[in-house]
Amino acid sequence: MTDMVRAAVQVAPGEMELREFPRPKTGPDDGLLRVEANGICGSDVETFRGHMGGPRPAFIPGHEPLGIIEEIGDRAAERWGVQAGDRVAVEVIVPCRACDDCLTGRYQFCPNRKYGHGVTSTETAPALWGGLAEYMYISPTSVLHKMDASLPAELAAMYNGLGAGVRWTCHLGGVGLGDTVLVLGAGQRGIGAVVAARAAGAGTIIITGLQSDAHKLAVATEFGADHTMVVDGEGAADVVKRVEEITSGRMADVVLELTPMAAGPVTDAMLCARRGGTVVLAGLKGHKEIPLQTDLIINRALTVRGAFGVDSRGMTDAIALLESRRFPLEKMHTHSFGLADAALAIQTLGGDVPGEKAIHVSVHPGL
Repeated sequence: MTDMVRAAVQVAPGEMELREFPRPKTGPDDGLLRVEANGICGSDVETFRGHMGGPRPAFIPGHEPLGIIEEIGDRAAERWGVQAGDRVAVEVIVPCRACDDCLTGRYQFCPNRKYGHGVTSTETAPALWGGLAEYMYISPTSVLHKMDASLPAELAAMYNGLGAGVRWTCHLGGVGLGDTVLVLGAGQRGIGAVVAARAAGAGTIIITGLQSDAHKLAVATEFGADHTMVVDGEGAADVVKRVEEITSGRMADVVLELTPMAAGPVTDAMLCARRGGTVVLAGLKGHKEIPLQTDLIINRALTVRGAFGVDSRGMTDAIALLESRRFPLEKMHTHSFGLADAALAIQTLGGDVPGEKAIHVSVHPGL
């Protein structure tokens, strides 16, 4: 057993260093995770580029960690219902579990949270807060989900992206039997939304993407998308007109806007929703002001919901989907990297590596 732990540290936009940190000492209320894999998220790409979050101290990225519990205290094991040797997924949010927000189910907005997995400075003891490391510290109030250890690690590591698709589509969007669903954006979470919509019994599923997303749209079709459309380049689809054609003018019951940084899809989302429909906004825009025609919301009597990440319910339902093996989700996984290539993993997901067509990318410290 080594006393030092290797981790990938983002020290500045576009700069990642491999460093070593002392192995954390655990007590009765906390634990240590041996990281099997960590999924790379689109927000990791934008943070690595310096487009999100502003200036920040050095930190270990990785807010989609999956691993085996290496050490766990007696009280922690009882509280979490797990033991050493169990495989778990860990949520990014580390709430206090005691304030009004936590006690009423709004733990994502806990005003007392000081840490988060994959977002906390290495200056905050014990430094190993992120999943891009051989081991990750599990604090007394971390949120864990037990997972089937027989799932391949690269598949199990999809829990976060699929959880977002489930939450945004079903829990916030309210998609049900026979509904028409429009997904704007064909990233991991967009494809996850297609899976969730199909599992919920949606009648018609439409997804948009760029020319460079052809491989993603193909996978979305395999998972249940009825219509795909390319929205850039020569012959780009007019999204609103095409949705009108597909639905014979009825438009979509639920629209998910998942595109990063782009402003146009927000208006498209409003125009593509039926009167009385629901629009879920989840695509972060880097704090840019986005033009919004509020008359569209009023005159079409739309319900517009902001989607902040994934919560425990979303995680639980996504893990159940993964464990059901109902969908061939392994087709989403395109790249696995070792810890020394963490920066390359992020760049690959971001489309910055010529010739590589990524959908789901994960870093495996054991490689």
